[in-house]
Amino acid sequence: MTDNNCYQNPLTGRYASEEMSYNWSPQHKHSTWRRLWLALATAEKELGLDITDEQLAEMKAHLDDIDFAAAAAKEKELRHDVMSHIHVFGQLCPKAMPIIHLGATSCFVTDNTELIQLRDGLRIIRNKILTLIRIISGVIEKYHDLPTLGFTHYQPAQLTTVGKRFCLYLQDFIFDFERLEAELTHLPFRSVKGTTGTQASFMALFHNDQNKCKLLERRVAELMGFDRVVPVSGQTYTRKVDYYVLTVLSGIAQSAYKMCGDIRLLANLKEMEEPFGKNQVGSSAMAYKRNPMRSERVCSLARYVMSLPANAADTHATQWFERTLDDSANRRISLPEAFLGVDVILSLLANIVDGIQVWPRVIAKHVAAELPFMATENIMMAAVAAGGNRQELHEAIRVHSMAAGRRVKEEGAENDLLERLKADPLFAAVDIDHMVDPKAFVGRAPGQALEFLRDIVTPLLAKYPEEATHAALGEIRV
Repeated sequence: MTDNNCYQNPLTGRYASEEMSYNWSPQHKHSTWRRLWLALATAEKELGLDITDEQLAEMKAHLDDIDFAAAAAKEKELRHDVMSHIHVFGQLCPKAMPIIHLGATSCFVTDNTELIQLRDGLRIIRNKILTLIRIISGVIEKYHDLPTLGFTHYQPAQLTTVGKRFCLYLQDFIFDFERLEAELTHLPFRSVKGTTGTQASFMALFHNDQNKCKLLERRVAELMGFDRVVPVSGQTYTRKVDYYVLTVLSGIAQSAYKMCGDIRLLANLKEMEEPFGKNQVGSSAMAYKRNPMRSERVCSLARYVMSLPANAADTHATQWFERTLDDSANRRISLPEAFLGVDVILSLLANIVDGIQVWPRVIAKHVAAELPFMATENIMMAAVAAGGNRQELHEAIRVHSMAAGRRVKEEGAENDLLERLKADPLFAAVDIDHMVDPKAFVGRAPGQALEFLRDIVTPLLAKYPEEATHAALGEIRV
């Protein structure tokens, strides 16, 4: 039951998926601690320490039944979260109590659990990006040849197509995906390093047998699903890992902001809109409004996520010697919120793009208003080919363009440049109407869009079966 007298994090209470919320939940965190203690004891037994099957079975039977009230009470007494959970776990496993956490320091459970959460969080994000890639691909294919105004400096430039523009967004997300995959591939486990990273306690347990210490390290990592172990550490794994991971998440947020910023601008032009519910309210005062609220929320959350790598960089840079504790409280906030933020962003993006509303007639109207200016060079070249004087034609076009532009700005009238040129005898030999088909001005945009899908997107998606990576869109609240 929600306690409305306490602050609730909106990322978990309002926006994020159950899957990502669980990944950073107390239940998942502390049950992972117990699995790490079991993995440690299992590996120590395999390497010859006096640990019984009965002790392991006892631990295995109590991996998830965590008494959080008892742990909180114990922490008040001990002022140490790891020790409080060791005691609570030990009460459930009295025979195993003597060997729980044997040879380990607190960072054995805290750091390794965080690396597991980073790994599993990246996997959730990976699946959501793949879902988004599939959805954007559909928009590209559908609108690959629909001419639209291209903008530079937010001023009308040459034409492009709606599909080609979405290729720009999708390419960014594919770059993000490739970097995410690289982080997943290279993400290391801390495993068993000891208090200052020297494994001194494990050397004592194994009577200075260095080989057994190395075998223990690899075996614990293997039991927890990792094939890489950080080669050296202090008490903690290097916080540079956090920086690298948050940089990937920041990249996704940047791509999301770019796309949704454009959608917000296009919504103002009435060329494109995000989904709008039948009973959705856009404004408490202006009942007619259709604000791009979901795109705005993406930009809002993205701006926060984009700020977090700088924080992670500071955390890494200020770790003294083998460790200091001023990272702990910071990372309890920054790591989960980075993942939760990107989780929400990707769910919103999938929902927005899946229901994107494109208005071709409005787009065509805006194209028609600017195309006469864009067509003038082609018209001039045709008139020269028909025997005209290039300099004379250029001056005529300049005069007519200035007059048409003044009429548009001063009177709010339609652009009549083409009519002016048709009425000018200098251009009588040119079929002007034939020369202003918008599709003649989009260059290779339609082909580029289809080639991008064929050569880049389709091979990528073929590596990941849709049923294995599907991320449910869910209901998006506004």
